Amino acid sequence: MGGHNEAAYEASGLGEPERARSGLAVCLVSGGMDSCVTAAIASEESGQLAFLHISYGQRTEARERQAFEEIADHYSVKQRLIVSLEQLAKIGGSSLTDKDIAVASANLSAGGIPTSYVPFRNAHLLSIATSWAEVINASYIYIGAVAEDSSGYPDCRPEFYEAFQRAMTLGTKPETIIEIKTPIIAMKKSEIVKLGEELGAPFELTWSCYSQSDQACGDCDSCALRLRAFRGAGITDPIPYLLDSKRFAY
Repeated sequence: MGGHNEAAYEASGLGEPERARSGLAVCLVSGGMDSCVTAAIASEESGQLAFLHISYGQRTEARERQAFEEIADHYSVKQRLIVSLEQLAKIGGSSLTDKDIAVASANLSAGGIPTSYVPFRNAHLLSIATSWAEVINASYIYIGAVAEDSSGYPDCRPEFYEAFQRAMTLGTKPETIIEIKTPIIAMKKSEIVKLGEELGAPFELTWSCYSQSDQACGDCDSCALRLRAFRGAGITDPIPYLLDSKRFAY
């Protein structure tokens, strides 16, 4: 999405970039299904990977970090960075970071933005990824945002990444060339599962549940989307659930 950074530089009026692209890609890996498939895509497309994991005080923080480490091990990624954004937990406003806000049971037909939305989270993630990418001379940032078949978070829309691409281009050194890659943003969740299966993505290492760390609840929005995706793809989800509801189907 968003075209190459060279085009973004021309549009910004900063002139032609001075250095060639490296093959290094920073990949944001939460430990969930979407970021895992995105990592698999990045592994296919890029010559070298650097994995970035950002915690922000979410309920399943430790379990997600475990998933990140295991996925990084799977892809033999040596260059890793783990960052904590404690301010997002202090700000609150989300059921993922505020223990006084319950994690709601999934209603996939409901409109609006769910309580699990962490206000402007992806801007924070991309800012850190950009800083690191500039320092280590990476040319790409991969992020597993999904717009069409997800929870409806506003910072998962293509327009957001197009705007951030321009801000990133304007806010880094003139010779810096970094392109945001959102390879699964327009895909259905079932298509993401099928692609991950084709690429050998290690779904058994991932963690998607918003509320539980020992066994996925099967009732939160993230579990529901994942269960529906695997059923739609005709593939068995390799992780166990406390509640494996049949109501989550295409």
